[in-house]
Amino acid sequence: MTRAEMRKAGQKNGKGGRRGAAAAAAADPGKKRFIDYPRHGKTGVRRWLPSWRQWLTAFLVCFAACVGGAFYLYQTTEIPQLKDLVKDQNTIYYWADGTEMTRKGETNRQIVELNDISPNLQNAVISAENETFRTDNGIDPKGMLRAVYNMAKGGQTQGASTITQQYVKNAYLSQEQTLTRKIREFFITLKINQKMEKPDILKGYLNTSWFGRGANGAQAAAQAYYGVDAKDLNLCQSAMLAGLLKGATYFDPTNPANKPRAEDRWKWILDRMVETHNTTPEERAKCTTFPDPVPPKTSSNMNGEISYLVDTVNKYIATKDPTITQQVIDKGGLKVYTTFEKDKVDALKKAVDDVKAETLDPQKRPDNDKFIQFGSASIRPGDGAIVALYGGDGVENGHFDNNADAKGVQVGSTFKPFVLATAMQVGVQTAKDDGKPKRINADSRYLSDDMSEIRKPDGSLVIGDDGKPYRQKNEDAGKRGYVSLRQAMQWSYNVPFVQLNQDVGGQNVADMAVQLGIRKDSLADPKTPTFPLGTSTISPIRMATAYGTFAASGKEAEPYSVTKVEVNGVERPGFAKPEGKQALEQAVADNVTDVLVNVAKNGTGSKSNALGRPVAGKTGTTDQNKSAWWVGYTPQLVTSVAMWREDPTKHERLSLNGTGGKESVHGGDIPTDVFTRYMKAALANEKKMDFPSPTSIGSEVDSSGAPASPTATATQTTTAAPSATAAQPTGTQPQPDKPQPPAPTQGACVPGVDCPAPQPTVPTRTRPGPTPSCLPILCPTSQPTATPTDTTPPTKPGKPTPSSTTTGGAQGSVP
Repeated sequence: MTRAEMRKAGQKNGKGGRRGAAAAAAADPGKKRFIDYPRHGKTGVRRWLPSWRQWLTAFLVCFAACVGGAFYLYQTTEIPQLKDLVKDQNTIYYWADGTEMTRKGETNRQIVELNDISPNLQNAVISAENETFRTDNGIDPKGMLRAVYNMAKGGQTQGASTITQQYVKNAYLSQEQTLTRKIREFFITLKINQKMEKPDILKGYLNTSWFGRGANGAQAAAQAYYGVDAKDLNLCQSAMLAGLLKGATYFDPTNPANKPRAEDRWKWILDRMVETHNTTPEERAKCTTFPDPVPPKTSSNMNGEISYLVDTVNKYIATKDPTITQQVIDKGGLKVYTTFEKDKVDALKKAVDDVKAETLDPQKRPDNDKFIQFGSASIRPGDGAIVALYGGDGVENGHFDNNADAKGVQVGSTFKPFVLATAMQVGVQTAKDDGKPKRINADSRYLSDDMSEIRKPDGSLVIGDDGKPYRQKNEDAGKRGYVSLRQAMQWSYNVPFVQLNQDVGGQNVADMAVQLGIRKDSLADPKTPTFPLGTSTISPIRMATAYGTFAASGKEAEPYSVTKVEVNGVERPGFAKPEGKQALEQAVADNVTDVLVNVAKNGTGSKSNALGRPVAGKTGTTDQNKSAWWVGYTPQLVTSVAMWREDPTKHERLSLNGTGGKESVHGGDIPTDVFTRYMKAALANEKKMDFPSPTSIGSEVDSSGAPASPTATATQTTTAAPSATAAQPTGTQPQPDKPQPPAPTQGACVPGVDCPAPQPTVPTRTRPGPTPSCLPILCPTSQPTATPTDTTPPTKPGKPTPSSTTTGGAQGSVP
């Protein structure tokens, strides 16, 4: 009977529906199927639940398939020949115009027999990497499962645990980190462990491992680090080289930052060798002094600035694609297209070299002109492309640190524009606008007297480390009263910006600096009073980035040095130009630029006038004259220039006092000279451009104690100051190499900003110090006030009268 007939028969017998059909089916199951699924004769959920026979069958089929697949993969997997794992390839770097810049990675490797590798190195590597190597089966199941799990969730795979696995990993280093690759590695490891003897595996591993310095293999590493053959390495040297296998980027002691890590790992490996019976306590005791390697040797195609350009590029690549490590780069097969423009790189190097040749004489002044360092970066504003760098004298001259990326040099007063930008965009807490901090402009006046007390926004005194009221020092001891912030920036007075930093909040300034492009980890503690004076240690690249935000009317563009990377002919994703963001209101950025144009034209950066086109910028010199900066820009290009003195053997910063025969070196001197010479060449074929005209921003918010009108401070403003007798206390002379506030002649002030109103014969406000005096021909003439002044400035309670006291407090940085 068919199922339809059985259903009808059931209905006739009074057994309708599913029960009748079930009964009929039970009575006559009909034709048997090959796969009884859904299960015949079952009802409800049971029809869809496989039987135990079906479960068992499915398991056996899957198991047989896996075993068969594994057997097939095992049989078809070939062990790579050692000679096939060390094929020489180049990594090629290109200029921005597509022409070749340099190439590296083609010669520093050599295969040697295990007998030609010191037993000291063999034992050190086994103790450090895989102490059970001589007895294990070459597989670390936990490590492989962990790697697959991390890969599945999108994280980075961890390094292989056994030497055999690491040897296999070396064979496939240039390939993608994929599940397929991990499976292949697994079967190669099994086959290698079955087919190869342990000495052969160790030989392969030591000949294919990367030790840094471009050295692949033990022989190349022994030559690169100690200038000896691998068979001649002693125990102490071997332990150091074994430590590099964990990551030469972090353990190569050539980098001073790595030295403590390298020494700790060296000691640990020596102790492990004793614990694993790979050396004796007596031999270990002989290693009391860390075996410093010889200076790195570089090929001629890495001389000059090339090595620093390559260093910058490699760091950028590792940041964008962590799978492209220095080990991958050294193995070769990459094509890297950079943003560097050869003519600008050459022009920047020439500018530095020419200034050094004309200014420095180490033979004549060995105690002052030796160890002078320069670092510089040049970037396209609004784009972020790094077009030129100056990183140092060249690796051929023993200089290996990249000064353009130096992070230990304080930036001095080049930090002050960040304080002004914060006050313009965030506002000061000493005045409110609808309950919010009031945004101010550059006409706001602040006290500039040397050794002035500094107040918190609530009017209480800032207390120094000595427990006394903190007093801020300017570079000289002059007392110029209340000056506009434009004027304070022009002559880089410290006191106004230390007080302004308190008024806006140091943390707000720090946040603004990060928005502009500064790395947070390079900033000093924003709670310290001297924070606005540039105690932070920021690299030239990042200073150029932040000033580029001003130049681009507030658009911050992350710096980049690579436009495209190809690995074995395949372009890697992730190297598109970073998208810019509006970090600062356009009006704020343009007003800061306007203030910095005045600095370049009329203030401490006046040497830049020789460029013959609109320039904005700021000088900076740190406490004790240990560094000098100029960061300047045109609408097309921003360039930072840092100068400092450092003994490379001690990595100790020294004072620039006496350098070049000068009493002291300021940012407006040598660094600005380098900038001007470079920018003349770099912009020779580009048209002159003006900066955007700034629109009004904020309002004049004077600090408490400021006179009700400019009339009261006429004899104390810098741009209309009295003679040098009044500007400088008795016995203090202007420094000839630093631009000084101009003499009070007609037009000496900034029109519409700092020009005083008609003055009475006798000033209406007196202060301690020398009585102003002038020669008849130099006495200031009356000038109209171009802009009205707020006659009711906000006040802070308890603001003291300026004092000439010179005790207590700490000295901040100078321009």
